[in-house]
Amino acid sequence: MAEAPIATYVLTLSCVDRPGIVAAVTTELAELGANIAESNQFWDRGTGRFFMRIAFTAPVGVTREGVERAIEPVISRFDVKTRVIDAAVRPKIVVMVSKFDHALRHLLYQIHVGWMDAEVVAVVSNHEEARRIAEIEGIPFHHLPVGKDTKAEQEEKLLAIVRDTGADLVVLARYMQVLSDSLSKRLFGKVINIHHSFLPSFKGAKPYHQAHERGVKLIGATAHYVTPDLDEGPIIEQETERVTHAMTADDLVAAGRDIESRVLARAVKLHVESRVMLNGHKTVVFA
Repeated sequence: MAEAPIATYVLTLSCVDRPGIVAAVTTELAELGANIAESNQFWDRGTGRFFMRIAFTAPVGVTREGVERAIEPVISRFDVKTRVIDAAVRPKIVVMVSKFDHALRHLLYQIHVGWMDAEVVAVVSNHEEARRIAEIEGIPFHHLPVGKDTKAEQEEKLLAIVRDTGADLVVLARYMQVLSDSLSKRLFGKVINIHHSFLPSFKGAKPYHQAHERGVKLIGATAHYVTPDLDEGPIIEQETERVTHAMTADDLVAAGRDIESRVLARAVKLHVESRVMLNGHKTVVFA
């Protein structure tokens, strides 16, 4: 006998911590006939805030809107900020890249092999180098060269691409342009950057060369949300690798490419699976 079809959803919530939140949420889900597959909670003692992520299945007749209506009493009672995601809907991503394409290629590969469940709906670049990759993949390519007098115009075009594609996330896969304060604010929480350094050390340009000059023994990469403050957005994922005095700056760059690709892919996967929650200048990551 075939199993009845089910729907899968992810519910995230945050609020001031109070007794009874988990019980209230799970009670409402139980009333819908939901079955919890995964549950994570975190109480930030410093801020007094509570964070929760629940992945659950429900009878196929239960819609996302139905889940939202069911938890309205919880929202009212605990002043909860919530989000319900239909796990069957693939998140849409716009990837921005300049001349270095290693992070873009790695993202596409991880989607191809099924490790990441997402769809790249556009590749945007201020150079032409990535056009061939996009064309091979059948992804629309948008060449938006950025100059001092064209930055505002090109950012408006980017916003139009995000709107027209219905993109949920913009990924800066070694996009070597700084987004304006205005754009960073408008897309806050929806833009992930890979910084080729272990933040907060060596911000800005040529961090590997800065690291080489300082004789570091560890290099790394940091994936973070973009904010108006350059390279200071909430951190999602990081990784380091040991290096030696015998390595040149170019050796560090080469080693860094691998780290950057891995860190960015993990951060994007965490985001599209709704495992990252903003907590002021920090993040709560339910890995």
